[in-house]
Amino acid sequence: MALITLSRLLEAAVISTIVYYVGVLIYRLFLHPLARFPGPKLAAATDYYELYFDVAKGGMFLWEIERMHDKYGPIVRINPDELHIRDADFFDEIYGTGNKKRDKYDKWAKMAGAPTSTSTTVKHDVHRQRRAPLNPFFAKRSVVSLEPKIQEKVDGLCARLEAFAKTGEPFRLDVAYGALTTDVIMEYCYGYSYGYLQDPNFKLEWKESMDMVFSGSQFRRATPWLTQLMQNFPDEYILKMAPGLGALINFQAELKKEAEKAFNTPKEKRSAEPSILKTLLESDLVPPEERTIAHLVDEGSTIVAAGVETTAKSLATTTFYLLATPGVLPRLQAELKTVMPRPDSRATWTELEQLPYLSAVVYEGIRLSYGVTTRSPRQMDEPLRYKDWVIPPRAAVSQISYFVTMDPTIFPDPTHFNPDRWLQEKRLDHYLANFGKGSRICLGLNLAYAEMFLTLASVFRRFDLELHETTIDDVKITRDAFVAAPKDGSKGVRGTVRGLRKN
Repeated sequence: MALITLSRLLEAAVISTIVYYVGVLIYRLFLHPLARFPGPKLAAATDYYELYFDVAKGGMFLWEIERMHDKYGPIVRINPDELHIRDADFFDEIYGTGNKKRDKYDKWAKMAGAPTSTSTTVKHDVHRQRRAPLNPFFAKRSVVSLEPKIQEKVDGLCARLEAFAKTGEPFRLDVAYGALTTDVIMEYCYGYSYGYLQDPNFKLEWKESMDMVFSGSQFRRATPWLTQLMQNFPDEYILKMAPGLGALINFQAELKKEAEKAFNTPKEKRSAEPSILKTLLESDLVPPEERTIAHLVDEGSTIVAAGVETTAKSLATTTFYLLATPGVLPRLQAELKTVMPRPDSRATWTELEQLPYLSAVVYEGIRLSYGVTTRSPRQMDEPLRYKDWVIPPRAAVSQISYFVTMDPTIFPDPTHFNPDRWLQEKRLDHYLANFGKGSRICLGLNLAYAEMFLTLASVFRRFDLELHETTIDDVKITRDAFVAAPKDGSKGVRGTVRGLRKN
C-alpha cells in the first residue's frame, strides 16, 4: 500500500511539473507582455537559450544578439523578460539622461555580490542617494586637485620602463597598465597603494585573478544564489576550490581590514587626507543606517574593480594601435613636443586636453577597447515608446555599448584605428558610450580620462616602444567576459622598450 501511495505521489509530482512548465511555456510565448515582440521563440521560452551561448559556449551571447538584430530588426526579445535595442540614437532614452528615472534590473545587480554598493543599487532614488556623497570626490575639480598623486604613479611606471630599456626584456604592457591603474585607484581613494608597480611581474596574479572573476560573470548572473552562498564560505575553502582567486581574496581582505580600522577610529583621529572611507563615514549625505562596515567594503571593492580593468584595457589597446598603425605615433609625438619640449618634461591634464590629436587618440583608443561588453538592463515605471513599439512598464531593456561604438553608420570602417575621425566637424563624442549614460554614468570617468592623458603623454614622449609577439588577435574582442576578451590563449599585449627618446 505504501509503495502504491509513493508511486502515485511521484506520478502526480511528475505530471504537476510537466503541467507547470507547459503553462509557463504557453504564458511566455502567448500571454507575456513581451510576447508580441520579435525574436527567436526559443529565446522567448527559456533562459537556457542565453545560458547556452554565454556559459556553455563561453561569452558568445553578444554575437547571438547581433545575429538576432540582423534577422529580426532593431528591437528583439532576447530572453523571456528582456528586450534589446540596437539603435545608437536611442541609447540615451534607455539609460535616462536628464531627470528620467531608471531602475537597474535586479537580476543583474546581484551578480557582483555587493548589495549595498552604489553601482549595484536597483532603485533609482536609492542609487541617487548613495551616489551623492561620491560625486564630489570624483568630480573633475577633485581629480585635478589630486593629479600629483596620479602623476607620481605614472612616474613610477616610467621608472620601470627605464629599467626595461636597459635589459631589452619583453614584458606585459597590459599587466603593467593594470598595476598602474590599481595603484592609482588605491592611492586616489584610500591614500595609499600596495605598490603593484614595483612588483617584478607587475602583480601578474592580480590581473589573472581579475580575469577569472570577469570570465565567470555570466555563470554568476545565472546563479545569483550561488554568489550569495559563496560569500558565506570561509576564504580558505574558496581558495581550495579556486586557487586562482587568491590575489583577489587577499585584496578584499585588506580592504575589509581598512574599512574596520576606519570605522572604529574616532573622527578626530582619522587622517585629514581625503579618501573614500572618510567620505562615506563623515559626509552628511550618507544616512546613519548606511554607515556600516559592510557598506564600506561593498562600495570600496566595486569602485576599485571598476577603476582597474577598463582603464588598463583602454591604455593597452591604445598602445597597441599606436605601435601597429603606420603614421599615427610620429604625429602624436610631434604634437606632444609642443607642451613637453624635453622627453622628461611634464604637462598637466588640463594642458594635454587642449591637444587635438592626443585627444583624438584617447577617444579612438577608448572606443576600440569597448568598455563593458555585457549589457546593463534598465526598468521603467512608465511605458517607453520606440518607433512603432510600446514597451510595457517594468520590462527590462538594454543596449550594449559595443553596438554603438561599432556602428558603421556613425564610425565608418569601425574596426580600423583612425584618430582623424574625431577631428572632423561632426561631434562623435556623443556616441562614445563606453562609460554609459544617464544618472548611472561611470563614476570614475574623469579619473579614467586623467590617467589616459597623463600616461600616454609620458610614455610616448619619453620612450620608444615596440610590440613583441603581439597581433590584432590579442586586442580584438572575440567573446564577452563582462569586458571585451581576446582569443583563448592570448598572452596579452607584450612589448619591449627599445630606448629613451633623445629629443
